This record gives sequence, structure tokens and C-alpha cells, in this order.
Amino acid sequence: MADLALANSEGEHRPEGEKPLLLVVEDDVGLQRQLRWAYEDYEVLVASDRTAALAIMAERRPRVVTLDLGLPPDPDGVSEGFATLEELVTNYPHSKVIVASGHGVRESAQRAIAMGAYDFYQKPVDIDELGFIVGRAFHVARLEAENRRLIAAENTSSLTGLITGSPEMLKVARMIERVAPADVSVLLLGASGTGKEVLARALHAGSARNKGPFIAINCGAIPENLLEAELFGYERGAFTGAVKTTEGKIELAQGGTLFLDEVGDIPLPLQVKLLRFIQERVIERIGGRKSIEVDTRIVSATHQDIKTMIADGSFREDLYYRIAEVTINIPPLKDRGGDAVLLANYLLKKATAGQANAPTRFAPGALAALGLHSWPGNVRELENRVKRAVIMADGDQITAADLDLADHPGATLSTLREARAISDRRAIMAALTATGGSISHSAKLLGISRPTLYDLIRDLDIKLP
Repeated sequence: MADLALANSEGEHRPEGEKPLLLVVEDDVGLQRQLRWAYEDYEVLVASDRTAALAIMAERRPRVVTLDLGLPPDPDGVSEGFATLEELVTNYPHSKVIVASGHGVRESAQRAIAMGAYDFYQKPVDIDELGFIVGRAFHVARLEAENRRLIAAENTSSLTGLITGSPEMLKVARMIERVAPADVSVLLLGASGTGKEVLARALHAGSARNKGPFIAINCGAIPENLLEAELFGYERGAFTGAVKTTEGKIELAQGGTLFLDEVGDIPLPLQVKLLRFIQERVIERIGGRKSIEVDTRIVSATHQDIKTMIADGSFREDLYYRIAEVTINIPPLKDRGGDAVLLANYLLKKATAGQANAPTRFAPGALAALGLHSWPGNVRELENRVKRAVIMADGDQITAADLDLADHPGATLSTLREARAISDRRAIMAALTATGGSISHSAKLLGISRPTLYDLIRDLDIKLP
């Protein structure tokens, strides 16, 4: 997978080394100068009113915008600022708008987030803290731009179907691409609905076996007395109802990949027979006496804790080591920051393709609800809710009610500090890991100063690697 590209808010690539564009919408000349000086890592564009801001957006498409709500002709109010925000989020949905105000802070914050602002900041401005928010906004925008590029190129990607912008899943994707060409058995661990089969297919597509078949079997969905026949096949007359010789899933996977979904549900007696096949690459059909050689790659998956099953004797340890030459842990959707919204937009386009008068976007309240939901059913639950919403929606926007999710804009505000702390911790840990614990390099990567990073490390109680 290519390194994350530097792209503008519409997903177009910027030349290597060119500074990212930051638009500051602020009518205070002194603060304009202060922000220009503070953000030396960005090319800072300044607008004093709505007309100038929209003109700059149309021409330069900056990725991040800081917006003061008190703009002329209503510098002591917020009406002009909110009118500007509405035009920005409507016409430039990929740009991250950070709203700042000292007027009616709680009400303004709640309204701004509900309208689609990326974040809210209370005046007077603390340059370091606002700089950290700006840096994080650029990071999120870069990830989203990379995902739009990946979606556009998915027909030629070995990871077709994997839509993500989170560091956690990008790490998984890179591991899949490294492991795919190696002819080793892989065990995918993750909760139901996290996309284990998508990753299994990516392993197959990226391997030398991609011209062969990809055969999948859900070991937990087949009754125990039928699973052996499904896996190993049977000879005619082997049991009542066996009217013809039938190849099993293992045999059908000759020259390709066999995907054993929910491998933890295989009963112990059958685990012995599966182990023999993996060791010797030879099977015997039920009722048969002839050994059949099968050359297939084994990819397994389960949502269960295999180590615990080994300890309680319900899963063979020797089989575990055979199917888990490489183990890949897939995080749940709730731990993939921002992926719920990315996936929802992708699934919406997929669900409405070719439909006339179908909804085309999510309302701001729906976007907030998507980000706040815990997603116990993961991607599968998200896909079901989007399909339901397409049917239930009136007009071109999907609301939180259409998704059958609570629409509480205030909840975004009440949990904003907690969510920010979680996001900050994740971003800092990722930067420290990537730079081997270097504070200087991590601060540069995050777009903040070293003193600010030290303060955050102390406040968030982060242990340095």
C-alpha cells in the first residue's frame, strides 16, 4: 500500500514538499498576524468576511479552515459566521472547519457541531491548543483523501472492498499485503462483522494462487454431523442419501485458498482429521479408501478466544499452531476512528447506484450519530442500517432517525472533551511508535511544538516507549 499521499480537500495530490493550505477566516487584523506567525508549517490564507472566504475556497480548496463566528456585518453576533459555516460544509464537505467563538459558547458549539463543523474552540485563542486541533484536522483530512483515492482505484487494488482511514486498519492492510504473497497459513481474529472474509479474499487476491478458486465455508453455520461431509466430501453410498460421489470444500480449493470461517466451532473429533490434512496435505472422502492429495492455502477466522479454548481443552493446541503461522487481529469498528462515516458514505453510494430520487448524503445529525454509536454489530450492522435508511429517507438527506439512531447533537458536545482525549492519545501513541519515541520527530509529525507535546504526554499520562 502506498504511503499516505499529501492531498487537498477534494482528494487531488499536492506536489511533494508543498505546504498544506490553511484558511483563517478572522476579521481581527492582530489575530490574523498572530496566526500567520504561529502556523509556519502551513501556507496560511486569510479572509476577513464570508465573500473573501468563499472566493479563496473556490480557487485554492484548503484542506482545513478556522472560522470565527463573529464576522462582519455581524461582528458582535454569530449569524454571519453560521451562514459562512453552512456554505462551507455544503459546498466543500471534505474540508475540516474548526469554529471559534466567545459568544454563547455552549449553544454555539452545539449548533456548529450539528451543522457539520469538525471541531469547536472557545475564545480567547490559545495558539498551542488550537494548533494541535488544526494539526489533527489535517491528519484526518489526509486519511480521508487517501481513502477516496483508494476507493477510486479499488478495481486494481489487492485490497478490494477494504475501506478505511484509521491507523489501526491501515496497519492491518499493510500486514495483509506483506503476508499475502507468502504461502503461509493465516488466522484472522476479530468480532463478528469486522470484515474477516474481505481480508481473507484480499490474502487470496494478493497471492500466487489468485488464479485458483477461493472456497469459503462457515464452520459455525453447518450442523456438526454434516460438517465433515462438507469439508472432506463423500463417496456414493457412504451413508443414507449419498447418491453420488461429492467433492468436499477442501478438495474444491485445489490450487487456491480455503477459508475456514469460525474455525473455533469445529468439534474436537473433526479437528483431528483437519490437523492430519494440514500436516500431510492428503484427505480421504467419507466412505472412501483412496488418498487424495490437495494443495491449498489455509486461511482461518474466528471471533472466539482461541487461547482460552486451548486452555479449557475445546481446541487443539497443535491445530492452532498449524493454522496460525501468522495471526492478524482485526479491530472492531468502534476502535477505527472515523471509519464509520467513511464506510457509511461508501455504502450509501453502493446502495443507491442506479436509483433515481434516492438520498445522496447524510444530514449533520446523522453524521454525528454515526460517529457516536458503539457498533456492536460492526460493519455488518452499519451496512444494514444504511440499507434501511435508503428505504426510509424522505428527500436527498438521510437523518439519524432513518438510521434508527438517536439524534442528540448535545451528546457530541458533552463528550467532546473525552472524545478529544481518546483521539489525542491514539494520535500521540501512533506518532511515538512510528518515530521510535523521538519527541522532536513526533511533534513535527503531529504538527505541534515540542513543549505542547510534552504537556499532552503529561496530561494524558502517556508512558514513553
